[in-house]
Amino acid sequence: MEQVLLKKGTVYTTEVSDPVVQKDMVIVQTVYSCISAGTEMASVQNAEKNAKTPMLQRALSNPELMKKGLQMLKERGLKTTFEVANKTHEIGAAMGYTASGIVVESGTSEFSAGDRVACMGAGYANHAGCILVPKNLVAKLPDGVPLQEGAIAALGCIAMQGVRRADVTLGEYVVITGMGILGQLAARFTIASGATVIVTDMDERRLTIAKKAGARYCLNAQTNVVDEVNRITGGHGADKVIVTAATNSDALLSQAFQMCRRHGRVVLVGVAGMNLKRADMYKKELEFRISTSYGPGRYDTSYEEEGLDYPYDFARFTEKRNLESYLRLLDEKRIMISDIIEKVYPAEHADEAYEALKASNDRPLMVLLEYAHPEEDTAVRQITTHRDYNAPQGVIRVALCGAGGFAKGMHLPNLQKMKEKYSLYAVQSRTGANAQAIATKYGAKYATTDYEQILQDKNVDMVMICTRHDFHADMAERALHAGKAVFVEKPMALNAEENERVIRAAKETGAPLLVGFNRRFSRYMQEIHEIVKDRIEPMLISYRMNAGFIPLDHWTQGASGGGRIIGEGCHILDVFAYLTGAEAESITVNQISPRTDRITKTDNCVITVKYKDGSVCTLTYTGQGSKEYGKEFCEVFVDGKVLVVDDYRELRGYGIKTSGLKTSGSEKGQFEELEAFYEAIKKGDGYPIPLWQLEQTTALSIIGQNA
Repeated sequence: MEQVLLKKGTVYTTEVSDPVVQKDMVIVQTVYSCISAGTEMASVQNAEKNAKTPMLQRALSNPELMKKGLQMLKERGLKTTFEVANKTHEIGAAMGYTASGIVVESGTSEFSAGDRVACMGAGYANHAGCILVPKNLVAKLPDGVPLQEGAIAALGCIAMQGVRRADVTLGEYVVITGMGILGQLAARFTIASGATVIVTDMDERRLTIAKKAGARYCLNAQTNVVDEVNRITGGHGADKVIVTAATNSDALLSQAFQMCRRHGRVVLVGVAGMNLKRADMYKKELEFRISTSYGPGRYDTSYEEEGLDYPYDFARFTEKRNLESYLRLLDEKRIMISDIIEKVYPAEHADEAYEALKASNDRPLMVLLEYAHPEEDTAVRQITTHRDYNAPQGVIRVALCGAGGFAKGMHLPNLQKMKEKYSLYAVQSRTGANAQAIATKYGAKYATTDYEQILQDKNVDMVMICTRHDFHADMAERALHAGKAVFVEKPMALNAEENERVIRAAKETGAPLLVGFNRRFSRYMQEIHEIVKDRIEPMLISYRMNAGFIPLDHWTQGASGGGRIIGEGCHILDVFAYLTGAEAESITVNQISPRTDRITKTDNCVITVKYKDGSVCTLTYTGQGSKEYGKEFCEVFVDGKVLVVDDYRELRGYGIKTSGLKTSGSEKGQFEELEAFYEAIKKGDGYPIPLWQLEQTTALSIIGQNA
């Protein structure tokens, strides 16, 4: 399928693989998608600017980016940080977030093949010939609504939510500033609500369009609009002001406050400078509200991605119910929008569409992209990126499945450093654009969205699974049965049944298996293991993980992640298994009792494991500590010795002389684990970590999480 991407300031259309249906999602064959003249054009302008700006200068101007860069620099060094940042900059970004089309495959009973639908959501309703969208971001189009008008779904919901936040009532004076797409839509919703609408803009053509749609007063923003609004309202001021314009200036909001009556309300839908003046608001006791995108549910992964709904009686208008309301208003002809769809371009000419929106004169108000589809089913889920690819003799050919941040930042650079051992052969990802960008950048033979194609490809020697945690067990089990060597990032499983299935598959097939418990492969733990392997007495091991705070609505905390002990604490439980070499005898878990809802007891606990060799190992895991303090600290007490690993930067010995190992960055063994897996595959051993230890560590982490 064709998809519109943005890379280094350039918009282009390319072929990517079609998506594969997933639970609670639908695949939609796109007919139209709408370009957001505000959000998307801002992205294009920023990308153009960044393409001309040195990387260091970009980082210095972006505090969040600078923070991430410094953290990576601290952990991985200058060279790796530069390489990762450079490659990230060169990966194309998907564009678009509002579209319409026909359902071709459904993973939910709510939709069926052939349904006409409107879709929304960044990362889902992209400018692409075929899109995969969660059910809560899709609604059926009424028979009377054309697909062109359905393509404006997200913009309609944004404008509608702004009007809802204003609580517009019959007969009020409402000012709407900025007559772009959002302003035009907000004006029409407000008119339908029975209010008297006053609109402002500097573009007379846009004011004329609003006038024809029913706006009672149309004011040129270059005039004294505050005085005009006061005159229109009999000196009282507007009841509500909805700001849909986009500017970095603080003057826009200041003007909005000045246009309001006493006890009035201002709602910000667009973008404006936020240095608010107390004097503008204080005397009138004004209320200022922000409107968040499509409505309740936005940015909530449990709603948008996991398909959970909010109770109708307590959240009357969620983002999906806003979408359905918008479409109903179109169907009932309560609002008309055909006049603001001014240009339609074939999707393959998307670059021309974006150029038209850059124009200073005669710029179209709203632009759609149209997708042509052949009548027969021609879904393509594999895109060849290097047709002349020939894997070197003896090199393990790897299929990367799940090309997220960790894979891009850690595993791909490490694989590149080991070209004599590994060769990236294929990339599989939920989104075809992401898979293709990674495959092209790292020289893989092809990109795909279909995991089944990876399993059926006889040229794939090893599958590297780096998806979200809830996919790990099923994908690992299937790959083992397909005869592939499997490297699966931690955790291996989220429950006891999954744990048992994966281990059974490894035993039945004999296929190589490694879980990404990398700490044991670090030079630090390797040296400690060498020291304690001939110990006389049992060990006491104390391990502190200052993991840092993660919000409770983060995906790692929910069903997709399984929780932080399963997802991260498992590393340390594996270290215990590695150093003791013993089976666990018992486990106890003590958790804090939180006084607020900000933290969770599972993020702040002490897990103690007693081993059959007599050793006792304790993990203190906390999400409450300061990031200024080191993340990981391990103390091993045995036979009159103390061994200390300080954040995988330094090894110290007391009562024994160590190598004095010390590194500038935190070296946790991610590179070394791949070396160990290569040796295991080549020598036929297949298990750098014994299967019983993989099973035990996973079982202990599940108990620790669910205590």
